[in-house]
Amino acid sequence: MVNFLLWIIVGAVIGWAASVIMKTNNRQGLIADIIVGIVGAFVGGYFLSPLFNVSTINEGDFSIPALLVSLGGAIILLAISKLFRNIGGFVVILIIALLVYIYFNCWTMDAASAFCTSVRALPFFQ
Repeated sequence: MVNFLLWIIVGAVIGWAASVIMKTNNRQGLIADIIVGIVGAFVGGYFLSPLFNVSTINEGDFSIPALLVSLGGAIILLAISKLFRNIGGFVVILIIALLVYIYFNCWTMDAASAFCTSVRALPFFQ
């Protein structure tokens, strides 16, 4: 129970710090700060932990490197949410996600789905 409360408090502080850095502090309250801190720690754990070999607050590590990785994930989360606020950013994210999907699923010649076959048949891929 104490670890859960500490996780919520540290998540709130990380979410608040990330919102101050990204200048979104006047638009969100305590609950949003907690959500940004905790979900940002998940994002940091997925993208930044392999780069720095550091765990996050979601894994029960409350050290300075873990807090910085969790803060970095929260900043990434807020940057992505800023992109989604306008339609141009949404279209850019959608195109990047589609290209990543095509690259990881269809680039190998082993993929035999109709979609991957039609993508590889495009003239500029020849």
